[in-house]
Amino acid sequence: MYQRILVPTDGSAGAERAADYALDLAKRYDSDLHALFVVDTSVYDEPALSSTELVIDDLEDWGADLMNEMASKAEEHDLCFECKLCHGLPHQEILSYADAVDADLIVMGYQGQSHTKHIGSVADRVVNQGDRPVLTV
Repeated sequence: MYQRILVPTDGSAGAERAADYALDLAKRYDSDLHALFVVDTSVYDEPALSSTELVIDDLEDWGADLMNEMASKAEEHDLCFECKLCHGLPHQEILSYADAVDADLIVMGYQGQSHTKHIGSVADRVVNQGDRPVLTV
C-alpha cells in the first residue's frame, strides 16, 4: 500500500509518536522510510559569524542525533532508511522532500515544539498545501 513513507521530525513528543507510528507502518507494508529534520530559517536565519551560528550548530547536531536514533530503529526492523537534514521553512522543505522521494504518505506530529490546543502551523500547512496523504499523530 505504501512504498515510501516520509516522517519529518523536530524532536517534539508528537514527532516521536509519529516516528514510532511511521516505523510500524513501514514494517507492516515493507516500505522505505525517509526522515527529515529542518533547521527553521524563519526562527534562525542563516548567520555569518555570530552566536546564532552556535545555536544552529547545536540544532544540526540534535537533528543528526534524532536521525541516528531513527536509523537504529529502522535497522532493527530491517527497513530501508534514508534521512536528510536541511535548512529552510519546515513546511516547504517537507513538501519538497516528499516530492523528491515520491512519498506515498507523510506521517507527522499533530503539534511540534510549540504546544497549543490546535493543530500546529507546520502540520496545517503540509496538510493544506500538499497533494499527498498526510497522517497526523
